[in-house]
Amino acid sequence: MTNTFYAGIDLHSNNCYIAVLDDEDRPVAQKRLPNELPAIFEFLSPWRDQIAGTVIESTYNWYWLVDALQKGGYAVHLANTAAIQQYSGLKYTDDKSDAVWLARMLRLGILATGYIYPKEMRGVRELLRRRMLLVRQQTMVLLGIKSMITRYENIKFTAQRIKRYCGDEENMGEKILNHVQDENVRMAVQSEMKVLHCILQEVANLESIILQQIEGDKSFNLLKTIPGVGPILAMTILLEAGNISRFKKSGNFSSYCRCVSTKRISNEKKKGSNNKKNGNSYLEWAFVEAAHNAIRYAPLVKKYYQRKTSRTKMVVARKAVASKLSKACYFILRDGVPFDVTKAFC
Repeated sequence: MTNTFYAGIDLHSNNCYIAVLDDEDRPVAQKRLPNELPAIFEFLSPWRDQIAGTVIESTYNWYWLVDALQKGGYAVHLANTAAIQQYSGLKYTDDKSDAVWLARMLRLGILATGYIYPKEMRGVRELLRRRMLLVRQQTMVLLGIKSMITRYENIKFTAQRIKRYCGDEENMGEKILNHVQDENVRMAVQSEMKVLHCILQEVANLESIILQQIEGDKSFNLLKTIPGVGPILAMTILLEAGNISRFKKSGNFSSYCRCVSTKRISNEKKKGSNNKKNGNSYLEWAFVEAAHNAIRYAPLVKKYYQRKTSRTKMVVARKAVASKLSKACYFILRDGVPFDVTKAFC
């Protein structure tokens, strides 16, 4: 009879601790290894054909190891560190006990797993996230320029005017820099304008590259049928959601988007709240932005929002709209149908 083995890997920045258990929960091998693929594969090779699954802790740097093990034919599971059961009755834990516990949970069938985002789309998603980071930096630079000019000269420039002239050396001096009297402050403003120009160029470049790769996607075009969702929000929802079939119901997807309440109720009284950070922060931002735009431009959505605000706070009402939109997106991505406002906001 062939034995079955289970491997647990406690991954760190420069090394990992690997434990292999048999089907009777006995450790057969344990060792700390450097984060080098040849060493890891050599260690696992004696049980290569008998390992039923390999568990890797979901840390910031798991991509390279998961991809390599999957390519090598191993069944890989990504442990969801926020949802896995904690140790019971142990005073002391270390990397060895962590790795053994991961393998043991897999053997017992109680491992809470995370989603392994497809490798072929992971790079495009990374471009989108870099774009969002650059946009935040763009906002910081814009606010810095505006505040400097207002503080020293009591002149208020709009963000659009600053962006319009930041790349134009001739007009930048005439339209903006000449309003600043102090030479040092003028140099500070000029340096910020150059940084802003570079950021704007990179943002536009990244948007173009991303759109070239997904603009032919049917789901991308269907998402743009939602009121308040343009190309940027549509690409965010599409790339961050991943395979929609991993969510059983629309409510599960809405929860992943952080669009549901986290209250803990007992006997009709609030007893606290659960973890608000569970889920995807990028999708949360996308649907809140979509809700804000939809309230402005879609009459039925605005009417629903006004009914909500008559009974609760504005921020809660806006989150309710975001929840409705997230559930509508679930059916759009699952069934390949355009948005129907009468079904979502009847």
